[in-house]
Amino acid sequence: MAGDLRHGDTASAADTTDTADTPPAVEVRPAGAPRLAGTAWGLLILNTLGSAGAQTIIPLPRSLIQMVTMGSLVAAFTLALAVNLRLRIRPTAYVLLLTLLLVPSVLSSVELESGMGALFRCGRLALFIATLWLLTRWWDGSLTFVRSHIRMYFAVLGSVAAGLLLSPGAALPDLYGGRLVGALWPLTPPQIGQYAAVIIGLTVLLLMGRRTDRASAAVVIVPSLVLLALTHTRTATIGLLVGLLLAIGSLVLTSAAARRFFTWAVVVAVVAAVGFGSMLQAWFLRGQTQEYFTSLTGRAKVWDALLAAPRSTKEELFGMGLGDKSYGGLPIDNSWLAAYHEQGLIGVTLVAAFIAVLGGVALLRPPSLQRACAIFLITYCAIASYTEAGLADASPYLLHLGLAASLLAAPAATAPLPAPEVPRRRVPRWARDRKVG
Repeated sequence: MAGDLRHGDTASAADTTDTADTPPAVEVRPAGAPRLAGTAWGLLILNTLGSAGAQTIIPLPRSLIQMVTMGSLVAAFTLALAVNLRLRIRPTAYVLLLTLLLVPSVLSSVELESGMGALFRCGRLALFIATLWLLTRWWDGSLTFVRSHIRMYFAVLGSVAAGLLLSPGAALPDLYGGRLVGALWPLTPPQIGQYAAVIIGLTVLLLMGRRTDRASAAVVIVPSLVLLALTHTRTATIGLLVGLLLAIGSLVLTSAAARRFFTWAVVVAVVAAVGFGSMLQAWFLRGQTQEYFTSLTGRAKVWDALLAAPRSTKEELFGMGLGDKSYGGLPIDNSWLAAYHEQGLIGVTLVAAFIAVLGGVALLRPPSLQRACAIFLITYCAIASYTEAGLADASPYLLHLGLAASLLAAPAATAPLPAPEVPRRRVPRWARDRKVG
């Protein structure tokens, strides 16, 4: 079974049962589809990297970056459609609620208060959701997409590390207070911190579940931790710690490895708090004053202005149309307020609904590695939604939650193998003639 998991994790529940009295079964899906589906998933990740960020070593025109990201979305949809020509999908409340989110998005964007870009973003969101629908055929509770998630984001972090080695000054600019940015591809510190935190958490859980070895896990975890520390991203760090705490806690009663890890984590946390408390506090504050820190680095002023702005009843319900998640030229940096501003109260309700659905399903599932990974992802996205936007538009957060939905899905339907045909015995002609006579 371990070998199967290393080659795409196509093992089903039938592989873990005693097959002595059970007829062999195969999953109803075309051969090789999981690998192609994983490629499509990686292209979706590329699409959500964004086109705005730090200055790169070689200046990249924004039009070129947008061409790459949008091209990857079209390629992902085309690839997903090519491997699912019969349009077989699996019902999932998460993607259904995302589809419903298109309604307030379109209704608020058709009046063009946010410009033609609003309709373009609606089209992008529609294509993004359509690709997810096509990929739901392989959402069967396996770890296929987890591995694709880790590999793609690790490749992105590899480009960040390469930029740091090639030009430390460009990767740690004064404009961002010396925080790590993407010097080859324009990535901001919060983006890098998010990617690092997510793959660290998932890799730790895979290691605990013995779905990867220590050497492979160290290759991912150690450099990702270094990059996370260089970004000084508090939200990603808190999301990682709290998400892992809840995910491992869900396994404590059934996994000895989880209990050992939990014990060692507590010991390390106590030692770090006692021995490196002042250093950790300095890293956490990033040289900011107490007043600036309590205002969430100025975010609270934008939030207050957004909530105080007058709105009509239609704008209250459906929002102002899909935009760049900013208000008055400043980033909103809050998923709930960004949804309220762009998709209204209906959008906020739908976002709350799919998070509640995913959380409720995760609580009802029996303890397992897949459930722990889903709990980590849901927890991380819930925490990050307070200081980051993206839960109501095509973004990495929707992919994280989509991955959680795939892990919480029931195993794919299986069908028994057909009984082998017994070749009919050919009777010689002389025997037939003798029988007739």
